[in-house]
Amino acid sequence: MRAVFGVLGPVSAWDDAGEPIALKGPRHRAVLARLIVARRRVVPVGHLVDDLWEEPPAGAVSAVRTFVAALRRALEPERPPRAPARLLVTEGPGYALRAEPDAVDAWRFERAVTAAATLPPADALVRLDEALGWWRGPGYAEFAEAPWARAERAKLAELRLHAVERRAGARLALGLAAEAVPDLDAHVTEHPWREDAWRLLALALYRTGRQGDALAVLRRARALLVEQLGVDPGPGLRQLEADVLDQAAHLDVAHSDVIHLDAAGPVAAGPDAERPSGVAPAPAPASEVRPAPGPDGPEPAGAAARVWARAAADYDRAVSAGARARLESTVGLLRSLALTGGEGLEAARAHRVAAVAAAEELGDPELTARVIGAYDVPAIWTRADDPEQAARIVAAAERTLAALPAPGHAAARARLLATIALETRGTRSPTDPPEAADLATLAAVTSPASGPEPASPVRAPAAAGPQSAASQSTAPPGPEPRARRAAREAEEIARSLDDPALLAFALGGRFMQCFERAGLAPDRDAIGAELVALSARHGLVAYEVLGHLIRVQARSALADFVTADRHAAAVDDLADRHELPLVGVFTQWYRALRLVATGHPTGPEAEAAYRAAAARLDGAGMPGLERGLLPLALLCLRLTREDQGTALPADRIAARSTDWGPYAPWVRPLALLAGGRRAEAATALRAAPPPPHDLLYEALWCLIGRAAIGVGDRAVIRLARSQLLPANGELAGAGSGLLTLGPVAHHLAALDAALAEPEGS
Repeated sequence: MRAVFGVLGPVSAWDDAGEPIALKGPRHRAVLARLIVARRRVVPVGHLVDDLWEEPPAGAVSAVRTFVAALRRALEPERPPRAPARLLVTEGPGYALRAEPDAVDAWRFERAVTAAATLPPADALVRLDEALGWWRGPGYAEFAEAPWARAERAKLAELRLHAVERRAGARLALGLAAEAVPDLDAHVTEHPWREDAWRLLALALYRTGRQGDALAVLRRARALLVEQLGVDPGPGLRQLEADVLDQAAHLDVAHSDVIHLDAAGPVAAGPDAERPSGVAPAPAPASEVRPAPGPDGPEPAGAAARVWARAAADYDRAVSAGARARLESTVGLLRSLALTGGEGLEAARAHRVAAVAAAEELGDPELTARVIGAYDVPAIWTRADDPEQAARIVAAAERTLAALPAPGHAAARARLLATIALETRGTRSPTDPPEAADLATLAAVTSPASGPEPASPVRAPAAAGPQSAASQSTAPPGPEPRARRAAREAEEIARSLDDPALLAFALGGRFMQCFERAGLAPDRDAIGAELVALSARHGLVAYEVLGHLIRVQARSALADFVTADRHAAAVDDLADRHELPLVGVFTQWYRALRLVATGHPTGPEAEAAYRAAAARLDGAGMPGLERGLLPLALLCLRLTREDQGTALPADRIAARSTDWGPYAPWVRPLALLAGGRRAEAATALRAAPPPPHDLLYEALWCLIGRAAIGVGDRAVIRLARSQLLPANGELAGAGSGLLTLGPVAHHLAALDAALAEPEGS
């Protein structure tokens, strides 16, 4: 059973059939409401006790547990005895309600109001009408006096007022001024200090031909503000009064392309809202988009703004709000938005999920395939920024593939397959066989039964040829992973259709799946070279940039920095000419890597280069790249400067204070070694998972090998050696284009030396 919760009024719950769930007494509802206020975070039992009673009675903790047990029985009636709860869970010192983002009406309301600020007026009006209809009374109605509910109630009340005003703005934009007047009249009567509400009411009256009433409303607002608060009206009201007196043309709906729906400013939604961290306000009215005059006429930026506003308004008028073409147009816009980076990239990700969900709701797999496949944004980093969203996109693509009529739709199938390959980055499909959970298991599975330690002909690093890595290892046994199979199938279809754009998309997917083992930099270099040539011929700028970046990474791995420099310069040139600010993040990181790998800088100089590159990540909208990257780069820098061995000075690895992000499992053993905690390091090493198959695969295996030598774990030493051997001619980590641990050959030599030592020495 799926539970849905309501707090926009009395606290309530319903099952998935819409039937009310009995929540028992007021303290049971208080516990539930307090957990909803916490937004999926844990609330310690002590806090619940303090919130439920002014003077907690003896046995208050036991009472809270009784309330929780009763709520669990009501919310999960089919849960078997002693089975762990999945909704109202015990975690650490307290409890958390793990409700889905759409399972609480207040959370849905926040997302709906925030999304409405970015929608066309017709869509915004539908969304806001629906959202305001969810209110059954004041938020958390029966807990109006509870201190723990006060802030949440105030936020929801303010958000509701914004929604009423945004709905009025949408009606005005659609020429429905008469419909807006009654609600606005009641709104200003109840909330007389909201200047934007007065402004909207006066504008609505003016547009219904009631100029005198509009002026009377503005003067009433002025009188209230002056007499009751002692302040003059703000510039918005003052300007509107002057415009009404002048009968300014831009007040007429026929001369106003777009109405600003978010005059009061953006509204922040909760932490679980599926939206970007900052949503840009809606476009200003076209009448307000005036070019800045220059010596020879309007500036180009002003002309572009006018064209954009008018085209958007014409689209709104010509294409009905429910037209399916809007979804496809939206995805095209999101594709461009993603390439801007920062908030644009975050917004594009959030709205993309909503667009796919909307397409699926229509029940048209062909439309859904086009909506999913149109978002062919190139990706260079092999860790998803939002793994949960990526998994949802992959699941939708798989469902759509299964639903597409056969035969036919080859191009749509290829785009869906490429999407699966692209979004399943650094992870595995749920349909793939499970991998070893930790290094101990993997070492046991791959360890030779007996015989002498294998020898490895370690060579100095060099610019390896295409056969150097492939000749040293065979492909891993077992069935081909789903994402890699999808990448291969997408490429085959694209080549058969002779579709350059589709082939570029498919090659991007194959790049994401070209990490099944170490030493594949030559293979990725070939993908990058084909992408550059294909994209340059057919004007696919974004994929031309991707091809150059892939070659920067691959040639760095092969210690060919002359070629990598050439491709980095090409990336910067394309970014300048086509306004692609995001790619500069990668070229600056590359130049820091190059300095470290070839420039022999001082320690402070190298660290400064990495820190400057990391500063570019702030606000770039790429959490999958940003988190933990700078500490890892600095660690690799420090390790490569150590003379020999793995024991580091304790102050070189900040085991407690540094956020290693997703790299913590492979850094922790070294951090424990640095602190002299060898036994704990050995345990942590064996418990670490195998590194994901991504751009840092070799670097993380080098960290594993270094820690294994430090704790004397011969099984993991052998495992690290076998994984790194195919990359013998590469620079560890440099394939990322971001950092390096030096030649893999040096790490292999250290591993061989450790294996040559007698056991127990």
